[in-house]
Amino acid sequence: MAKAFGTEFMPEMAISWFNGSSWSTPEMVPSDSLPLHPATHALHYSSTCFEGLKAFRQEDGSVKIFRMDQNIARFAQSSRLLALPEIDEAATRQMILDVVAKFKDDVPPAPGSMYIRPTHFGTELSIGKAAGASDTSVQFVLLSPVGDYFAGGAAALRVLIDDQGMRCAPHMGMIKSGGNYASALNPIIKARADYNADQILFAPDGNVQETGAANFLLIDNNEIITKPLDESFLHGITRDSILTLARDNGLTVSERELPVSEVLERSQNPTCEAALAGTAAVLAPVGTFIYQDKEYSVGSGELGPMTRRLKNQLNAIQWGQAEDTHGWLTEV
Repeated sequence: MAKAFGTEFMPEMAISWFNGSSWSTPEMVPSDSLPLHPATHALHYSSTCFEGLKAFRQEDGSVKIFRMDQNIARFAQSSRLLALPEIDEAATRQMILDVVAKFKDDVPPAPGSMYIRPTHFGTELSIGKAAGASDTSVQFVLLSPVGDYFAGGAAALRVLIDDQGMRCAPHMGMIKSGGNYASALNPIIKARADYNADQILFAPDGNVQETGAANFLLIDNNEIITKPLDESFLHGITRDSILTLARDNGLTVSERELPVSEVLERSQNPTCEAALAGTAAVLAPVGTFIYQDKEYSVGSGELGPMTRRLKNQLNAIQWGQAEDTHGWLTEV
């Protein structure tokens, strides 16, 4: 039986430690050998961030990593915003390249990929620094070979719109931190139980923002609409890639506030499409919105043609089936 997405790991990972003044030389260690004292800062005060990117087997058999430099830049930004020690971006880049190269033969062919998880967290042994940054830290790069996120087909999702709550504290949104995902878990679990919803689209102040784990896109009348970047939500690299491809396809890209009322009104147009953008699934179609106990079918209620087209175009670049005109791939 195939393992669930993200539950299989390569036996070794790349790791480096910051001792308060400098980073250790990165090394390869067994993936299950991370020593943690129970007083580790991150375990108490959530001084932790991570990234998610992928390496893809190309048509010619080579392996390339998708938009690695953008992920590293966001990783460094998350570290700064969490008051973690500054990472060495060049060293992190080399750690990623080295560990992927070591397990290059294990990168699955299309439609699979090698999921790459760089992680950085505070390691100072202190339970008294609730208002202080960790002076020491560790970063590692873990690999997980994965198959198609939608092994059974990309079924359209049911999404509950919540205009009362929010995914996380507004000033924390652009940080890729585990705490942001944790804060959305209970609302999502409740939405599944109460409405059979797959996700929640948070809409604080009546304007749609993002879901618990992905950015939100609305496609209608040759226009793709999404919230403008600010500190309240994650600046998705898949989101940016899809918007770039949308422009290549002649779509108008509108980054603006999008009221819930407009989303529901547009969803009734037969040609309207909605999708969630993220590294794991790329583009996941939304077929139904649930708002104030009422259901709204989005367009046809199924995977729409433009969502399919943009997802296929991005996948084709990632697997080397189409020209990488934007320079998004780095060869290992």
